[in-house]
Amino acid sequence: MAEGLRERKKARTREAILREAFRLFRERGYDATTVEQIAEAAEVSPATFFRYFPSKEHLVTLDRFPPLAEALAAQPPGHPVTVLRGAFREAFASLTPEQIAAGHEREVFAATVPELVAANLRRSPGLIHEVRAAVAERAGRDADDPAIRNAVGAVFGVVAMVWLQWARDPDLDGPAAIDEALAHLEAGLPL
Repeated sequence: MAEGLRERKKARTREAILREAFRLFRERGYDATTVEQIAEAAEVSPATFFRYFPSKEHLVTLDRFPPLAEALAAQPPGHPVTVLRGAFREAFASLTPEQIAAGHEREVFAATVPELVAANLRRSPGLIHEVRAAVAERAGRDADDPAIRNAVGAVFGVVAMVWLQWARDPDLDGPAAIDEALAHLEAGLPL
């Protein structure tokens, strides 16, 4: 039982850091906000901040998306696009509207602050490699198989285009648009 309490406290601390960071980013701008200011606003020490996030850019960049990894692990074998579409659908369904809104806000920063665009490009190969391995396993293929590479690349390209649109249009239902775009890809991209 103590483990559950400890994990809940860690989750609350992580969420407080994220919440206060994004409040400060909105008020002061990303570049003008320091780690010390974020830590103070979240009522934690800078050392505690760094236990949760190695740097300020880690608040906004994506090297893992745990709900997607968990949903991907639960997908039945199948075509890579079908598997990934199901995983994205389940991952979004596991999130609250508040978590989706917070994720959207992070995406807006990631798509509009040049340093964060570059940071995400540097960090994305790790996420893509993890996804390729899981998708290949479900397809019974090697992760280096060009067909797996192409399918995963196509899915990530489609998802990235929707995320960029969502960053420009906050009224877009991002999860629904991603599912619709992946359905189009799954159908072979008919015009």
